[in-house]
Amino acid sequence: MIVYLRRLEGLFQRFDRARPGIPALNARARLQGADGRDVARLERALHERRRLAVSGQSEAPWVELRVGERRTRIERPAGALGPVPFALALPLEDGEAPEAAVSAGGAPVRLRFPPRWRVQTMRGADFAWRMLRLVPALVGWALTHDPRHRGTVKRMLDLEGGDRFGPLPHDLFAPAPPDADLPPPTVILPAHDGHDLLVACLDRLARHTTGPWRLIAVEDRSTDPRIRPLLEARLPELGAAETHLIAPAENLGFVGAVNAALEAREAKGWDGPVILLNSDALVPRDWLPRLLAPLADPSVASVTPLSNDAEITTVPTICMRHDLPPGAVDRIDAALAALGPATAEMPTGVGFCMALSGAHLAQVPRLDPAFGPGYGEEVDWCQKVRALGGRHLGLGRLFVEHAGGVSFGSETKRRLIQRNHRTIVARYPAYEGEVNVFLEDDPLRGPRLAGALAWAGAVAPEGVPVYLAHWLGGGAEIWLQRRIARDLGRGRPSAVIRVGGTARWQVELHAPTGVTGATTEDAGTVAALLALLPRRDLVYHCGVGDPEPLEIPDLLLRLRQPGDGLRVLMHDWFPVSPSYTLLDASGRYRGPVGAGDDDPAHRAGRAALAEWQAAWGRLMEAADTVILFSEAGRPILERAFPGLDPARVQVRPHALPDPETFRVLDPPRAATPEAAVLGVLGNVNHHKGADVLDALSAEGARIVVLGEVDPARPLRRAITVHGGYAPSEIPALVRRHGITHWIVPSIWPETFSFVTHEALATGLPVLGFDIGAQGWALRAAQNGHPVPFGEDPARDLRAALAQLQEVPACAG
Repeated sequence: MIVYLRRLEGLFQRFDRARPGIPALNARARLQGADGRDVARLERALHERRRLAVSGQSEAPWVELRVGERRTRIERPAGALGPVPFALALPLEDGEAPEAAVSAGGAPVRLRFPPRWRVQTMRGADFAWRMLRLVPALVGWALTHDPRHRGTVKRMLDLEGGDRFGPLPHDLFAPAPPDADLPPPTVILPAHDGHDLLVACLDRLARHTTGPWRLIAVEDRSTDPRIRPLLEARLPELGAAETHLIAPAENLGFVGAVNAALEAREAKGWDGPVILLNSDALVPRDWLPRLLAPLADPSVASVTPLSNDAEITTVPTICMRHDLPPGAVDRIDAALAALGPATAEMPTGVGFCMALSGAHLAQVPRLDPAFGPGYGEEVDWCQKVRALGGRHLGLGRLFVEHAGGVSFGSETKRRLIQRNHRTIVARYPAYEGEVNVFLEDDPLRGPRLAGALAWAGAVAPEGVPVYLAHWLGGGAEIWLQRRIARDLGRGRPSAVIRVGGTARWQVELHAPTGVTGATTEDAGTVAALLALLPRRDLVYHCGVGDPEPLEIPDLLLRLRQPGDGLRVLMHDWFPVSPSYTLLDASGRYRGPVGAGDDDPAHRAGRAALAEWQAAWGRLMEAADTVILFSEAGRPILERAFPGLDPARVQVRPHALPDPETFRVLDPPRAATPEAAVLGVLGNVNHHKGADVLDALSAEGARIVVLGEVDPARPLRRAITVHGGYAPSEIPALVRRHGITHWIVPSIWPETFSFVTHEALATGLPVLGFDIGAQGWALRAAQNGHPVPFGEDPARDLRAALAQLQEVPACAG
């Protein structure tokens, strides 16, 4: 009973540490500038374990965070338009109760936090409720040790990182809806300068617009003398049934220009839908019937397509604009055109390319002149029409390129956005909350993900990496995130197929602007999505935790098309055995395993190890390369797959830590083995040596763990558990805890062991078992001390420590 209570206590401690921090009671406060006007707003203020962090939106020249006498400030980026995000943080000591304030030029706002006891009480209640709901998963784990149940516990308690997304719509790849039977639409095209983009806009209108349509263009007193002659010459050539050019005597601005066109439309007696089209919008083939189709529903007031710069309909990442390479719009749109209905209700349309219902336009026939030259006028119109029952849809099966806001200079645009944003907030107080809900839920996630994948294929024609990865974190996930970041730095996006989550599959697209993703239960849908990439570099990264792991090799082989690359990365030994650490049923490592081994730990349900290795062997033999991260892995791979061509196997160690970052200057020293303080880097569980640490502690060893401890295998209370750390903090933590030696207590043959290399880089003596990659690294290092791995690992480690006698803190 005591053991279970300790496990429960350890689980709650991890749950508590994983909370996002204590939010300030006034975390949504507004900040004033020197003139007393609201210039910024807080959106988040958290008292985390070792830091205070705030973030929000600001129009101020700077925002400052102060904790006691410590200050940090962030300046507004030069040329930024409208409210821009800010984020500030200051470090805290453990248990520090911060006296903090945030300011933006005016009176500081002092942050107020609830009492710690109240927070702990609420978290305890939350933890108890979650544990009650987890009873089936906990029982399943106790009976079967199935990784699915363990993953469920971690997800329910928020103990795993990563982005999480909702499900794909069931009709994403359903047949497209029929065209709408509507009167001919009127395209309204205001133009002000931007000659080259206007030429491109008109060229695409002429080539790609089908069916009957009308056009009203407004030449809004451009400073470029080429604009009016261009419109006069090109309008008759566009293929519209009727065209009309308005050339006002003075500049009207976008709102005035649109209203003038709407008045002209009424005067001509033209009915039917209206399409507002910016002069920098580049339409694809057959765009018009797709844009109009949702208006067949009389409740729909407006329709907005996806784009590269259209706020909540932006691809690949919501609300994050970016430029497209030439021709990308057509490749992206061709992928989206094959989707099903693919619509979602939105709080507003986006006016760069927006279809308006004729019936709803009759209810609100003009844009509000209060919005002056432009920006926010479509939000105002949409809110008025919503109040009358109209709905606004985002359309996922059409992509229109928005080449940029060319109608106004950047400073003018910034002032307009600031002013008009304040007007919208004052008129429609619920609007911002509705937008935030849309951003969190992203009901357009399906077509947005499809568009993001098509975008990735357009910007990386040489091939997009597609990783099959798990949810369990650890060193493999660190490697993956670093590799994705490296590729993004080179302009190359990446896709990830996640397994082991609540849903069978999660597909993610990582772009420089963020991550877009969605889940599905259907492998066919995964294949259909990834088929949007014309060329893929398929990478098996790690499949631990997947409920049907024998399906993974066949899925990757099914996804591979001619010209695709295929690599297998051995971050662990999962392709070798369901026991990915190679520990047997007694929890021991007994050497490499082959098809003839019949230990229960190496079975997957009814599938024997021979069946397992045959399935994974097909993937290994088809791969271009199988990558090990240490020479120590070759014997293990050769035993499992004796027919694998050795030429396909490559050893590519990870980048080693920078000694200047990790080296400990003037480290603590131990005059005798008894005085040693043994440090352990990284998280600890059974295969990471929890039994070894407990045995050493029971003999009086002083041990400090810099990492987390698996609640299912808590350590003795005498062992100090520091918790998570950043690699750059290691030298300071060594001095803080008086660490004199490192031990690497892992009892499985690691495939690389980041923590072994980090420990060696500090210069302190490092002891660990002479198995796997950790043993290989210890043998190669001057301050490494490999220990034979016998029947009693803790005894072997104690003996090795005793043999060191008086060991200097920096060996050699």
